[in-house]
Amino acid sequence: MHNPRNWHKSSYSGDRSNCVEVADMPSSAVVRDSANPNHAHLQFTAHEWHAFLSTLRRDEL
Repeated sequence: MHNPRNWHKSSYSGDRSNCVEVADMPSSAVVRDSANPNHAHLQFTAHEWHAFLSTLRRDEL
């Protein structure tokens, strides 16, 4: 897997260390635990990631 370098976390996380970070890539999004950045990552297709974010924005989870 390509190692993305542009990780970012939600502005809702503030200074907390127990959050996830996301790196947007051309055709996917990669998610990792910010407290354990060297552990396994989850990778989603762009379609899956956009569907997940849309569901969150509609408060359907």
